[in-house]
Amino acid sequence: MPLVRDIAVFSGSAHPELAAEICAHLGVPLHPVRVSRFANDCLEVQLGANCRERDVYLVQPLVPPVQEHLVELLLMLDAARGASAARITVVLPHYAYARSDKKDAPRISIGGRLVADLLKTAGADRVLALTLHSPQVHGFFSMPVDHLHALRELATHFSQYDLTDTVVVSPDLGNAKEAAAFARLLGTPVAAGAKQRYSDDRVQISAVIGDVAGKHVIVLDDEIAKGSTVIELMEHLRGLDVQSIRLACTHGLFSSGALDRLSGQPGVLEIVCTNSVPIAADKRVPKLKVLSVAPALAEAMRRIHNGESVSALFA
Repeated sequence: MPLVRDIAVFSGSAHPELAAEICAHLGVPLHPVRVSRFANDCLEVQLGANCRERDVYLVQPLVPPVQEHLVELLLMLDAARGASAARITVVLPHYAYARSDKKDAPRISIGGRLVADLLKTAGADRVLALTLHSPQVHGFFSMPVDHLHALRELATHFSQYDLTDTVVVSPDLGNAKEAAAFARLLGTPVAAGAKQRYSDDRVQISAVIGDVAGKHVIVLDDEIAKGSTVIELMEHLRGLDVQSIRLACTHGLFSSGALDRLSGQPGVLEIVCTNSVPIAADKRVPKLKVLSVAPALAEAMRRIHNGESVSALFA
């Protein structure tokens, strides 16, 4: 990849390893960021390189502690704007507030839209996002959004296997379109669960729509947090006598011991995710495979900087 000039890349504290890998692909340095905390618990951010009239990229997934990392990102935006950056792009590998995308109960907030407004107010000119939770979240942003997905990276990994008698299964109908696109890349059929969510960690899957009996199954979801949905789905799949199960997602949040629970489920051969969010070494289990999205993000950043088409990446 050719050297990108007049570009400044900074990382917050959420995932500096991913930012460093992106910069290695671009052939540019990752500039330092100083984050300090006052006695009254307020944060202060200082960018450690010149931003004046430069194309600035701020890499920060919203991962736990989400609120700390969000405020850190807002302060980075404010600092870059105050330093006369020509254009500021937020590289948002994981947008946690995308799950708050609709009013499904009285008097609740819609955090996905509010946080998008905060990014704009703080100084963001553009957002580079990866696998937003639902299509409508794209419309919450009042600035240009380049929305990437990781289906190519996931498909490349699973293509190494014999996919005879394999079916891609979406845990719910909301993710069925992505699952169908993934199945087309692999050349397999697709099925979906009929899911109803009662709370953050309580779901019920009443049926699996599609032929999975006696098949090898790849379960595809956009993210896995506690794993409640996929565990419920796997119970149904085992009741239909599937031969094996592989789990795939873009965002491997794996909270509350999810990796141990998932890897201990009968029939699970593999758990595959990307490095859109950091996964601590002590949380990783032998069945976990982490794929890198740094090359895709770096190429998208190069294309944005040079005024080239980003959508052509998926042609």
